[in-house]
Amino acid sequence: MPSSSSTPGGASRVRRRALLGTVVLAVLVVLVGLAAYLTRDGRSPSNSAASHPSSSLVSSPTVSPSGQPTVTARPRSLPTPPRTTDPITFGKAAAAALWSYDTRVYSQAELRRALHAWLTSEVKYADAASVDRGIPSPVLWKEMAANGQFATSTVSEGHFPNSFTRALQEDPGAITQAYVYAVTVSGKQTIAWKGSPSGGAESRAATLAVQCRPHQPCALAGVMQSVAP
Repeated sequence: MPSSSSTPGGASRVRRRALLGTVVLAVLVVLVGLAAYLTRDGRSPSNSAASHPSSSLVSSPTVSPSGQPTVTARPRSLPTPPRTTDPITFGKAAAAALWSYDTRVYSQAELRRALHAWLTSEVKYADAASVDRGIPSPVLWKEMAANGQFATSTVSEGHFPNSFTRALQEDPGAITQAYVYAVTVSGKQTIAWKGSPSGGAESRAATLAVQCRPHQPCALAGVMQSVAP
């Protein structure tokens, strides 16, 4: 069998994923100063609701003045990252973007480029492959487009995972290297298509790695493979 050294690209992705996981665990330590915010945020339900755009509209996640991500219908819109320094607010918006798509108004490649724009510019912390895992393949996208399939999302809650909180409490200074926070988001995704405008909804949850350096807008580092409670 060929060794991992014969596939440098694969090895690089594995190292990056391992680094991201390590950074996120270290980053968990930052929860101390945000505990009050988390408690408050966890108690405020989202006012957003999944919308069902017409064939000329596409769902796009936004952030309301209260910091709650919502999903709105905008003409030929692709998801754009909000300018915020709050990791939970950004994590909610990122999850809404990852769970929403419209095959009727843009291509798979356009959506992929739009979601990559959410990633941090710091290459060693940006795991683009983890974002790509949540995007339908070009072949599947073509089949979905033939049926006019689209999805909208409603984000109901976001918080720092318990493991992240404990890690930050044990080593509050660990976060200062990469400023990457773990954020777990829950909500619902509604999928509809030709002949079924109401579609069906299912619960969704994801843990994202969000980089929020001081005095800079937050950016996405990646999406973890498992959900941290």
